[in-house]
Amino acid sequence: MKKLISLGLLGTALISFAGGYKIPEQSLRSTATSGAYFSSANAPDASYYNPANMSFMKDGWGVEVGMRYIVLPNVDFSGSVYDRATNGFLPSQSFSSEKDSFFVPYFHYVSPKVGKLRFGLSFTTPAGLSKRWENSPAQGYAKNFLLEVYETSLSVSYLVMKNLSVGGGLRAVYARGEVELAHPQNAYAISMDGSTDIKPAYFISVSFKPIENLTLSTLYRSKVDLKVDGDASGYIVTSRTPLRIYNFDTSGDVEVPLPAEWRLGASYKLGSTTFEFTYERTFWSSYERLNFNFADATVEGAFGRPQPKDWEDTNTYRFALYHTFSKSFTAMAGVAYDESPVPERTLGFELPDSDGWIFSAGGLFKPDPKVELGVAYLYFMKEDRSVQNDRIRGEFKDISAHMLTLSLGYSF
Repeated sequence: MKKLISLGLLGTALISFAGGYKIPEQSLRSTATSGAYFSSANAPDASYYNPANMSFMKDGWGVEVGMRYIVLPNVDFSGSVYDRATNGFLPSQSFSSEKDSFFVPYFHYVSPKVGKLRFGLSFTTPAGLSKRWENSPAQGYAKNFLLEVYETSLSVSYLVMKNLSVGGGLRAVYARGEVELAHPQNAYAISMDGSTDIKPAYFISVSFKPIENLTLSTLYRSKVDLKVDGDASGYIVTSRTPLRIYNFDTSGDVEVPLPAEWRLGASYKLGSTTFEFTYERTFWSSYERLNFNFADATVEGAFGRPQPKDWEDTNTYRFALYHTFSKSFTAMAGVAYDESPVPERTLGFELPDSDGWIFSAGGLFKPDPKVELGVAYLYFMKEDRSVQNDRIRGEFKDISAHMLTLSLGYSF
């Protein structure tokens, strides 16, 4: 398993809809606004995005359940790949990753007010990975990578004064994954799976309304160190003449970070239209290296060497608007620019990442004052990226992702 995560917490089980392996879109409103939804949070998903805002919401119970359908199209690569068995680059060629799709649920809940307090509960999938390269030289590095990260969070808000609220909560994070590597000429093969214990973390937020129609908010979400323990099996060809094959079945572990993040946002309501801007800083520099450890010394010698990552902190800029056409319909749209944390020197097939643009739109329908139906679509278009490092000499093209979110909300 360690190799799984070793190569890495990288895309998403799920795929990442941000640079690295994060998934910011954990609700209908967040999908529809390219993740800008934050300072304006006024629905049950405020328990996750901005718990301080729960104090400003209409009193009563609120629930939102939803499902995201995620499609990861083929990523195209052209160039040459380093062969770890022959210690040389293979001739240039072109090939593509496999297409993937997933259904991913979420849940948010907000309680009625209890004096100046209010409580929330959320179930989300904040990160993960899925990338498959079959029948190509890339399968020696990432034939199959699947990582699933689940989070349950409990939140609370406190109304300090009528225009100032603070909030925060505790997080319980769990991850599991699978990985398969296979040399195209049968020099080695390894299959891994494993999981983490439940890891604790926290988040805090503050919201301030200097005037009635303006909300300013900030939020900090702490880092989570995910130590994945599991099993690995496969073989290594140790000699061709004569042929010698070392079969193994061993245990191992690896630790990777789910990075800390800081958000700063502002939303302003002008008539029936709300404008929102969110700045997001993700502290990816905590991902310095991959150091996985196998119990079997031979496997450790072959696959256990620490790999530098040297990821960089990134900025994401998100803008959205909401327009209420009537009591029963609200439209939303968003755009964002997202930086990749992965430097060229450590970029690999497990996560061919680059800077990119996010575009989205959606709508909320209220057939009844207590019932809310939502639909939203998001498209993540990443830039083509040329790479020259010790594993890859070539270019990745058509890096993209699609997300369709459906939701049902109920208040009482």
